[in-house]
Amino acid sequence: MAALTDAKRLVVKIGSALLVDAATGTLRAEWLTALAGDVARIRARGTDVILVSSGSIALGRGVLGLPLTPLALEQSQAAAAVGQIRLARAYEEALAPHGIIAGQVLVTLEDSEDRRRYLNSRATMETMLGLGVTPIVNENDTIATDEIRYGDNDRLAAQVAVTIGADQLILLSDVDGLYTANPNIDKTAQHIEHVAKLTPSIEAMAGDATSGLSKGGMITKIIAARVATDAGCAMAITLGSPLHPLLALENGARATWFAAQTDPQAARKRWIAAMKPRGTITIDDGAKAALGRGTSLLPAGVIKIEGTFGRGDLVTINDAGGAQLGQGLVRYTSAEAQQIKGRRSTDIVTVLGYNGRAALVHRDDMVL
Repeated sequence: MAALTDAKRLVVKIGSALLVDAATGTLRAEWLTALAGDVARIRARGTDVILVSSGSIALGRGVLGLPLTPLALEQSQAAAAVGQIRLARAYEEALAPHGIIAGQVLVTLEDSEDRRRYLNSRATMETMLGLGVTPIVNENDTIATDEIRYGDNDRLAAQVAVTIGADQLILLSDVDGLYTANPNIDKTAQHIEHVAKLTPSIEAMAGDATSGLSKGGMITKIIAARVATDAGCAMAITLGSPLHPLLALENGARATWFAAQTDPQAARKRWIAAMKPRGTITIDDGAKAALGRGTSLLPAGVIKIEGTFGRGDLVTINDAGGAQLGQGLVRYTSAEAQQIKGRRSTDIVTVLGYNGRAALVHRDDMVL
């Protein structure tokens, strides 16, 4: 069974009901302060932490005095606009005493379905983590409509875990895990500590949401578990309401762990390998040797560009003799690649007129 202390890259999902008092619409500041302490302790042992947090609409609703009844779309978006400022500030103030910089990332479902946006999101969060920033991710409720919404942050958290290559995802919830039936209705329901593999019988155990502020029920958590575990990310559902919920999980608090079905890197490589190439990049012997050492593909080693492709499309990588070396997701369009091939990465800004990414194909987006 997975253990939180083993995580190398951790995504934590926080629901509205944990952050915002349902009766007053105000922030649960003591709870957030305690969570920030958990995050600081986990980061101190070298683990990357990404927080996926609800709460903007709930906070904005309280500020604007809107009722707890379902809001019209325009009211929800207005509440999100007001609440998002307060949510970001709350995380900034909670993490700052630990010397941690918070960074806000707002996304929609479209961002993960479009490869270009997906790669941009991944690159941005990777850079934030490299700079020691803790990303605070939320759905962009101020612009999202039903067609481009995740609809709940359980599935958003799973997608963030996939995007960033996390090995663990923790859903802090109003329940302490999965039961054989709804424990609020069926007193004989049994808690399930470990799920080795999702099956139809496991999925049939899912129930509906019971919280007035939280949209996610057990059904959405099971969907999140499938997305995460298929991508090599173990997932846990545990009770989030106590102070220091992550410390409690480390100390043996009740939870349901869903086992990863592979590892994140292998899952990503399979996803890339299954795509259809849109073009071919031919490289020289120096670049070929560099790829063999595990480096990214830089423009300097490229001698020919074939095909028409956009940013985020799959391209085949060939050596000078025409033999296929691998495939990868390209970071420039075919027209841009033609312009910068054979040039140093430091020349990109001069050639293209803007300072683009140094690699044409990053090693994390490549299968050899």
